[in-house]
Amino acid sequence: MKKIVIATRGSKLALWQAEHISSRLQGRYPGLDVELLKIKTTGDKILDVPLAKVGGKGLFVKEIEEAILDGRAHIAVHSMKDVPAVLPEGLKLGIIPKRESRYDLLLSEKYQDLGSMPDGAVVGTSSLRRQAQLLHLRPDLKIEMLRGNLDTRLNKLKEGLYDAIIVAEAGMKRLGFNATFESELAPPYFLPAVGQGALGIEYQSNKPEMDELLGFMDHSSTRYCVTCERAFLAELEGGCQVPIACLCIQENNRIYATGLVSDIKGVTVIRRTKTGKPKDAHKIGVELARKVLDGGGREILDEVYACQP
Repeated sequence: MKKIVIATRGSKLALWQAEHISSRLQGRYPGLDVELLKIKTTGDKILDVPLAKVGGKGLFVKEIEEAILDGRAHIAVHSMKDVPAVLPEGLKLGIIPKRESRYDLLLSEKYQDLGSMPDGAVVGTSSLRRQAQLLHLRPDLKIEMLRGNLDTRLNKLKEGLYDAIIVAEAGMKRLGFNATFESELAPPYFLPAVGQGALGIEYQSNKPEMDELLGFMDHSSTRYCVTCERAFLAELEGGCQVPIACLCIQENNRIYATGLVSDIKGVTVIRRTKTGKPKDAHKIGVELARKVLDGGGREILDEVYACQP
């Protein structure tokens, strides 16, 4: 191929991700022409409503996937945590490069960490997963909606609209952003979103030449872990309306997965673990989801979905 068109969202982080893949391609194939096709997704247009109320994950990928299917673009670069568990027919996540940090960061201009924040402090996040886990640790905190690109959210923090906000550490590292105080929210107390910190390259499934062209970027350990996490999500049939978290880590020839389902207020948190061989990643994710469901997760999901319009 002489030219590759990459479909991407227009945010600073999305453009960094697309340009990162572009530079890797051009480093491998010096004569290759790479063009970015910027697309505004529904999720980028609706900024005044929590994601859970407008349909969740697919909001950030639908229009981009349409560009691949109709031939305007060859590939798309996604943040894996934005990609729904089930892809449209004819598309696949063919390549998953090496993962950046999986964890969340608590950012503040006033307080060093979660423990130093006063009762009733205001924390900004639009993620039910982050909200539930935060309230489980600190039920006294006040959670307020925070949407927008990473730079927009940081500006709101620096303007003093929130005492703290929670963001993905991967985005901060990729863009070189920082806040006065940053503290990692990590296991065992805080689990990330499915696929957090990982990128996925999506393209038409009937294009073996793309497998060959892009294959050098695939990272097997990241792929196993993301496969396990996505299988967990798919088995729960979970969307953005429910606090769901999962983390899978590979050490030597074992993967260790922890999954979580919580009610929205973080009162009841169901957490289970499962381990096995990397080649069984999908099966481990499915079995972990069933353990969570049998441990009380099913009742939480039924209750939350019963309240959905």
